[in-house]
Amino acid sequence: MPLQNRVTPTGDIIATPHRGMFTGNRGIIHDPETKTLTRRWASRAWLTCLCEFKGRRRDVMGGRSWTELFFLDEATAFAAGHRPCFFCRRDDANRFRIAWQDGNCVTNILAREIDAVLHVERLSSGKKRLHQLPMPLKELPDGAMLQAGSESYLMLQGHPLLWSPGGYREAPGKLEGAMLLTPPSTLRALSAGYRSVLHPTAHRRPGQS
Repeated sequence: MPLQNRVTPTGDIIATPHRGMFTGNRGIIHDPETKTLTRRWASRAWLTCLCEFKGRRRDVMGGRSWTELFFLDEATAFAAGHRPCFFCRRDDANRFRIAWQDGNCVTNILAREIDAVLHVERLSSGKKRLHQLPMPLKELPDGAMLQAGSESYLMLQGHPLLWSPGGYREAPGKLEGAMLLTPPSTLRALSAGYRSVLHPTAHRRPGQS
């Protein structure tokens, strides 16, 4: 039985056998005896980490250091409100910080200051906060994620791809009433040049398996 530790673009945490490309955390949010969640977050630092780092292996939800969460890809983590970890992903985190500064017109930003902005942008009364689109769909940067109805979508080269726990596929039609899942400050970092790591299924073309 899979653990409830997979994060969706809406920030929900579900149980699925698919693990994805990244791990991460929001602090300690589980009971190690039952390996079940006790809360949705415990820290404003919502991180995206490498699944493997210097050969270290962790017993998932087996300790009390942090709760291992998993993401399909970095775009999914961004949509949920996470950022790159400055410990295991230092180069990516620094690139993200530079793009975040450029996109948001600030300088000398600290990680905790980014976390404070993201915390406001990702939650509203404890629930996922959605945002109005700041530009037409086709102008959104690669890696932006949207919600339309009950589904989540990735934007890539001006086209939407339907998200699922196992990967992406072509969107079945037009997105009516789409709202932005990716926090606006992160969206501006994407517009400023940060390239999020996407699941391989995002790059497949129709007809490819």
